Amino acid sequence: MTPAARLSAAIEVFADIEARRRPAAEALKDWGLAHRFAGSGDRAAIAGLVYDALRRKTSSASLMGEATPRAVLIGMLHRERGLDVAAIEALCSGARYAPAPLTEAERAALVGATLGDAPAHIEGDYPEWLDPYLARVFGDERAAEGVALASRAPLDLRVNTLAGPREDALPELAHLGAEPARWSPVGLRIRLAADAKSPAIHAEPLFLKGRIEIQDEGSQLAALLAGAKPGEQVVDLCAGAGGKTLALAAAMENRGQIYATDTDKRRLVAIHDRLARAGARNVQVRTPKSVGNELADLAGRADLVLIDAPCTGIGTWRRNPDAKWRIRPGALAERIKQQDAVLESAVALLKPGGRIAYITCSVLAEENGDRVRAFIGRHGDFSVEKPGNVINSLGDRAYLFARAVLISEEGLLMTPRRTDTDGFFVSVLRHSA
Repeated sequence: MTPAARLSAAIEVFADIEARRRPAAEALKDWGLAHRFAGSGDRAAIAGLVYDALRRKTSSASLMGEATPRAVLIGMLHRERGLDVAAIEALCSGARYAPAPLTEAERAALVGATLGDAPAHIEGDYPEWLDPYLARVFGDERAAEGVALASRAPLDLRVNTLAGPREDALPELAHLGAEPARWSPVGLRIRLAADAKSPAIHAEPLFLKGRIEIQDEGSQLAALLAGAKPGEQVVDLCAGAGGKTLALAAAMENRGQIYATDTDKRRLVAIHDRLARAGARNVQVRTPKSVGNELADLAGRADLVLIDAPCTGIGTWRRNPDAKWRIRPGALAERIKQQDAVLESAVALLKPGGRIAYITCSVLAEENGDRVRAFIGRHGDFSVEKPGNVINSLGDRAYLFARAVLISEEGLLMTPRRTDTDGFFVSVLRHSA
């Protein structure tokens, strides 16, 4: 397919997403099934255009003066991809399979392209109803934080130190342009161009041998900041597919014991194969039963309970740009209830002096600091570990990392703008001995 034909296809897919309010992945899959002549490179390029349009949806519409799928895609080409008017005109030539030529109004909008005094939610490309929530956390910097949340994420890998050090893995991924991560001592980063096809990491020998896993650097750091030590008894309450469970096992050097569970057993399906591939031998998976007492024997035994809490997922918008347009205010209220409930469920598992690592991939105070303060208000025998002490676990990276993150009395917040990671909140709560 020509670049112009790919643009036409992206406009078609974007229109389907808007009309049917469906996830982008579903719309792209259906388009691919209906257009089997499109190769993998074509599908990847079309997906890149669609996702970039979703990243810059409101700002592109504002730039063009209308919110049609065509306007959003054209505006995105200028705002996100940096194409000038001539380059966009060449794509919109009206030739076979190409979009229709630019109108005078479209050309004028591109020539004078500026957002002017656009509101923060338009400049930052996020839903308007979230503006007061983001203003509470970031103030006048919320538009800039939104822009970073809308950027394309790199591909991050975690080196499984149970199978060897990062230094040994790095040369074997040189063909993908892998480089050491900025903060994580076990992280690697692969930077991707806007129209690049993601490399097939799952087919790499290092992956097949369990020496690397795909995991955002922020998620790696959250697991490291939990401070799990070799020999400890650890419960991962919201283990899901096991990303942080695997990171904990490596940090603990396969010593001690990790009990991994989740309220939804379907989310645990992938964890078994991942544990086997990584050689993580100190993990027991506790699949939830109908009676709900799968952790009863662990009462009062845990040194650490890790809670990767259910949340709105705002911190992952770089990877899920369509999710931000589907989130609704009611979802926040529901997540807050779930967060309070899972924090309460951790208390009985801890031994005296034990600790809870509370983690979200959200940037909202309502899901982060507010939940910590509410928990401390209910449990006077808990205190918040000073974020500075938590950060010290990063060793020689701690000083610069502490300057980059947003620190509060309740914990620390990573964001794409501040740390070039997904957005993660981390708080360590310690029970009095």
